[in-house]
This record gives sequence, C-alpha cells and structure tokens, in this order.
Amino acid sequence: MHPILLKLGFFNLPTYGVLLASGLLAAIYTVTRLGKREGLDTGRLVDFCVWLILVGLAGAKILMFITDPAYLAHPSQIFTWETFQSAGVFYGGFIAACLFAAWYVRVYKLPFWRVFDVYAPAIALGQSFGRMGCFSAGCDYGKATHSFPGVVFTDPISSVPAQLLGVRLYPTQLFESAATFAIFGILLWWYARKKRDGDIFLLYITLYAIARFGLEFLRGDEDRGFVFHHLLSTSQFIAILAIVVALLILALARRPVAGEAVTAPVTNVPGARPIGGGRKRQKVEKPAAAISAAKR
Repeated sequence: MHPILLKLGFFNLPTYGVLLASGLLAAIYTVTRLGKREGLDTGRLVDFCVWLILVGLAGAKILMFITDPAYLAHPSQIFTWETFQSAGVFYGGFIAACLFAAWYVRVYKLPFWRVFDVYAPAIALGQSFGRMGCFSAGCDYGKATHSFPGVVFTDPISSVPAQLLGVRLYPTQLFESAATFAIFGILLWWYARKKRDGDIFLLYITLYAIARFGLEFLRGDEDRGFVFHHLLSTSQFIAILAIVVALLILALARRPVAGEAVTAPVTNVPGARPIGGGRKRQKVEKPAAAISAAKR
C-alpha cells in the first residue's frame, strides 16, 4: 500500500488525509444539493457541516480513548502526534454528532427529521472515502486469511503491526468502503420515494449497523474494544442498540392517532409533497348538490 501519497523534502502528504478530505468535501457537496431540493438554507447547512466535523472528530477520539486499553494504561499517549493523526472510532463520532445536531436544529429552528435525512447519504459517502483512506494507511485491518480477497501489507510505516507485515489479511477497509458506497446509492434512490421525513436517516442507521455488525467478525485489530468478555466488539454492541432505536422510532412514527380519518395528503401546490414529509388527515364531506344528484 502507499501510506504516503507525496514526499517533498521534509513534507509528507499522507494518502489517508487526502482521501478523508475528499470524502468530507463530497459529503458537503451532497448536503448542499439535497438541502436545495428540500428548500433549506445551504449557507446554514455548510456552517452546520463544519461544526459536525469538529464534534464528530472529538467524539470519535473520546470513544477511542475509552475502548483502547493502551490509552487507559498510558494516558500520556493521548497527547502524541500519532493520536492526533488518528480518526478514532466512527460510532463515537456519530453519536456525538447526532447529539450536537439535535441541539443545533432546535436552536436554529430547523426541520429536525428533514435535516437528518439530508445528512444521511452524505455521511455514507464520506465513510466510503474514509475507509479507502484506512486501507491506504493500514489501519482497521482484517484477520489473517488464505482466501483470494486477502491482501498483503508490506510498508513498515503503515498501521499494521510488524508481525502482520507480509501476512495475507482480509481487506475489511475496502469491504466497508464498498458497503457504505452501496448504502449511499440506496439512500439516494429511496430519497425520492420516502413517505415521511426521517425515513432516510433511519434507513441509514439500520443498513450501516447491519453491515458493520457483520464486518466486525473479519476485523483483526484488537484495540477497537470489546464487551461481554470479548463476545461482541464495541461497534457490534452499538450497532445492535442502533437497530433497536431505529425500529422503535419507526414504530412510533407509524402508530396511528386515535380519531383520525384516512384521506389524501393536503398540499397547497399541485404536485408538492406535504410539509414535514407526513400525510395530514382530514374528513372529506360531499357537497349538498352532489349528494342530491347521487340520490336521483
């Protein structure tokens, strides 16, 4: 692999950093395009993106500090250059970003679920680029294998431990990159077909949790944390919780309200979708003239 993309004297341009930056730019572009489609202020969305990136990076590192035994045993490593370069644990950043987002949309009075829907495909696309960066750096590597998908890392400056250099490993980074790019495509395809705001975000949570849970079985890095005596990795445990939460929210959203009658959606403009993505219900009464004509 090629952890360093370009060398100019003492300056080294890491491949991981270039791909991560490319993923962030692609994600921001996706947000602005979908935001325009939803009639949202793109300037506000870009500002929101910057804050989400900062909060997400902080949350990812915090969960990494909590789950990696090396940081618990040697807290001074938190302030090293290697730690600064590390992206951290994705779910830590995702949870932190979601909590911050809930506060942000409330303060600026943005449509909660509509905003979350706009960001969901962008997150998946950014992940796809990020995992390619992980592959170039050798982090988040897979278990040893003799099967054909296996790859061999040889560069000593990669994140793969020295004892695994030259050993065929599962390219779990590429597996997850492909999975998240497929999720990105599915979300865009479903975006025009969603029945209510929030469907895209909940679909993202569910699809990614399923993909991440399965891929964790192929991961070989032990510093990602485990629970229940190594029965599950930290990310697998969070993935299970994510699926449960998504299904609960979906069930509550679909629960009918007592006393409502089922009718067509209410819109002011022909062809426009209802505000909020839902369907308002109202009783439709026939005009008296139509009733009299029907009786004849």
